[in-house]
Amino acid sequence: MRSETTRPRRFAGTEPLSDAELGCAPVRYPKPAELTRTLSFAGGAKTLQAADRLGLNTVADLLEHTPRDRLEACAVAALAQGQPATILVEVKQITARPVRRRGMRPLVEALVTDGSGTIRATFFNQPWLADRYRPGARLMLHGRADGRGRFAVQAHVPTEQLPGTVAADGGVGVGQYPATDGISSTQILAAVREHEQRFADVLEPLPARLRVRERLLDRGSALRSMHFPLCDGAAEQGRRRLAYDELLRASLALEHHRRNRRLAGGAPKLDAGPALTERWLGAQLPFELTTAQRAAIQAIDADLAAGAPMRRLLLGEVGSGKTVVALYALLRAVEHGYQAALMAPTETLAEQHFRTIATLLGSETVTAGLLTGSTPAARRADLLGKLSSGELALVVGTHALIQEGVRFRALAMVVIDEQHRFGVEQRAALADSAPGALTPHELHMTATPIPRTLALSRYSDLDVTELRELPRGRLPVSTHLCCSEAERNRAYARMREEIEAGRQAFIVCPLVESSDELQARAATAEYERLKNGPLAGLELVLMHGQMRPARKQEAMARFVSGQASVLVATTVIEVGVDVPNATVMLIEDADRYGISQLHQLRGRVGRGSHQGLCLLFGRSDSRRLQALVRESDGFRLAEIDLTLRGHGELVGTRQSGRDFTHRFADLTRDQELQERALIHARRMLDQDPALASPEHALLAAMLTSVPA
Repeated sequence: MRSETTRPRRFAGTEPLSDAELGCAPVRYPKPAELTRTLSFAGGAKTLQAADRLGLNTVADLLEHTPRDRLEACAVAALAQGQPATILVEVKQITARPVRRRGMRPLVEALVTDGSGTIRATFFNQPWLADRYRPGARLMLHGRADGRGRFAVQAHVPTEQLPGTVAADGGVGVGQYPATDGISSTQILAAVREHEQRFADVLEPLPARLRVRERLLDRGSALRSMHFPLCDGAAEQGRRRLAYDELLRASLALEHHRRNRRLAGGAPKLDAGPALTERWLGAQLPFELTTAQRAAIQAIDADLAAGAPMRRLLLGEVGSGKTVVALYALLRAVEHGYQAALMAPTETLAEQHFRTIATLLGSETVTAGLLTGSTPAARRADLLGKLSSGELALVVGTHALIQEGVRFRALAMVVIDEQHRFGVEQRAALADSAPGALTPHELHMTATPIPRTLALSRYSDLDVTELRELPRGRLPVSTHLCCSEAERNRAYARMREEIEAGRQAFIVCPLVESSDELQARAATAEYERLKNGPLAGLELVLMHGQMRPARKQEAMARFVSGQASVLVATTVIEVGVDVPNATVMLIEDADRYGISQLHQLRGRVGRGSHQGLCLLFGRSDSRRLQALVRESDGFRLAEIDLTLRGHGELVGTRQSGRDFTHRFADLTRDQELQERALIHARRMLDQDPALASPEHALLAAMLTSVPA
């Protein structure tokens, strides 16, 4: 028996409940097993196959399959010809009449009204609707008006199957579900209605204190609000809760990986005196390090001396000097008696790095080699032998570094450039080639600035260093959007002026060969047109990805040496090409490229003492091109790019092992939510590293993809 002071009281009252009333209370516990039941749909095997293509196999799959948008009802009198629309109407008359075309079922026509007007709705190949929808039935119809008093119905459902708040003047609207051939949005809506009571069986993985602190709905209510919002803003509240789950899950997984990595052993302590690097920095560098470069070097030194494997991401503005910082890290391993490797995604970039490193090393005697897919067999065998014996201290290469047969004697430092172009397994393969239990330090680099939202979402398991500062004296590249033939003629004239002053130019085209299907300029055709036309008399060279490596090397060598004044190319020169004498970058069909790619191309000019000029040929109304003209900061452009394109494949981050695909989170507007999720993930793991406490049990079960 309960005492009167502890006995529950009647809702919104002060009277205590009797034992009989307590015994009849409708207490309901979640039944998660109900969510694993296999779905069934009317329509037979074809519908089931279509549902399977959408991933709709269980009740849980169905509840997680939320509407992508909502169809708001409009008045019949406001229908626009040919425009998709949703109307809420009452049937006045309905008939089925035969169709003369052979094989066609009777056409159902219904005279419907919503008070603002009347229209004749037509249903194709569904003769049974004449019996189902009797006069007086209220329906939601989605389709198009033809302007002649007819409405071709594409989807329909009785209003009793819809939320009671849907009104003809708009309001919440009706969920429009991702569908496919064989199963319609309306069928999915009907299935969700059939299993509506199962929202109560959705388990809540978040601790109550966290939900209260963040003002989050429980997960079941969030899903219900996404399907059937009872008021304006309810669907957004539901999305916010589901987005938080995704962001917290990703943050926990990445933070868990980060902490495990720090606890792992096997990484060599590189804390001896910097004899080689100090001498190199003091005597060999032909320029003074920027403040940002010095800060990056200090952070790397601290990592290397800690004893845990370094995992650092170096985000650099175009031309900010990432290669110098990377070479410092490589040399720290070399001066401790270990080996170091730099892997780049293309042969052009690897060759450029090798040339740059050779130049930067000056008179320092460090044994170094270049290994790519084009390395001759005899040279490759020699390099592999020296790597396995330890005779070769430093190697620069492409994917060839992770091919079978490549063995290091003492690999302690790995630098991966343009790291987003490699898959997770490819990046790990180079580190795994270290001998025995030795775990090398890793420095990942990219010249594609990553927005803070993506860095938090995808790379929070890495320590991030940014290089925003450009070398002293570097002038910003002047960028112009060109659209007319007069501007094209002026561009060629300006290019000639620069070349006559002793400088060089790039011309970049989106295609290698001309195409009947794609209306865009091709490098091969432009090369012929220009050398016989607007740029006749100048020395031009051609370079594209389909050329043999030897021909590409020859073309680039002629341009780098100054023998050629103009390089006509595809985006094969997007990264890694460093020709300080080049001052003009002309990009054809620029609106075919993304912002980050255009910023990379622009960064190929103005790397010397003269100001660079970038000419973008494209549509005058292109928001991307307008942003390039307006902004020179790569990090700011990355944020603009995220806003314009969304976060999906912006930097190629959907990779095995780190594929935190967001269905509900929108990184363009959920940055604050994402930062809080990361804070809570770290706080949670500080208090409960294994998520072993009872309040974290369901959350731990949800994290099946936490890296080991």
